[in-house]
Amino acid sequence: MKRPRNDVGQYDDLAAEWWNPDGAFAMLHWLAKARSKLVPPARNGILVDVGCGAGLLAPHISGYRHIGVDLVDSALRQAARRGVEPVRADAARLPFADGFADVVCAGEILEHVPDLSATVAEACRVLRPGGTLVLDTLADTALSRFVAVTLAELVPGVPKGIHDPALFVDRRRLVAECARHGVTLRLRGIRPAVPSMARWFVNGRKGEVPIVPSRSTAILFQGRGVKR
Repeated sequence: MKRPRNDVGQYDDLAAEWWNPDGAFAMLHWLAKARSKLVPPARNGILVDVGCGAGLLAPHISGYRHIGVDLVDSALRQAARRGVEPVRADAARLPFADGFADVVCAGEILEHVPDLSATVAEACRVLRPGGTLVLDTLADTALSRFVAVTLAELVPGVPKGIHDPALFVDRRRLVAECARHGVTLRLRGIRPAVPSMARWFVNGRKGEVPIVPSRSTAILFQGRGVKR
């Protein structure tokens, strides 16, 4: 059955792919590792992982009580097996008190949410003063839509219809929304390392590809900010 774009049911269809490092979600593994480098070291901290999927961030962080929020039960069950505390909830209605978390991660989720303002507001609300917001997402540009949808969906094994380009994230709006809620967000572009990506294709789409900084935020970008 063909599902609409951005239908969460696709993640149930692809449930067996989450922990296959060379499978449909290979790039999410690479991005999770890159995202973890923005998470500050901690001892007994609380990290809320919004849109946690199957918990791909978990192997790369320590020192935190890792709480994963998602809408997909099949993904949350896998996250729980990786030591993540699973919480089924909407990213725009997080079931946590104000100032609950030391870190909020929103990795590859903002380009999927229908209400960006509410999702950002919630991520900032549950973050304590001095806490860190970490995110990565796709930019609302023609170049991003071409690369992340048109070209990407031509690659064998890449899921079709995972993204709805109408939901890609306006960078200025994102920074402004965070600022409204006390988080000064700084952005930087990221991309797969070109030589490694070329080897990945030559080797039959196998192996890890590092995510490295890019001069441009026009396709894929990270954000990091501290709440006042």
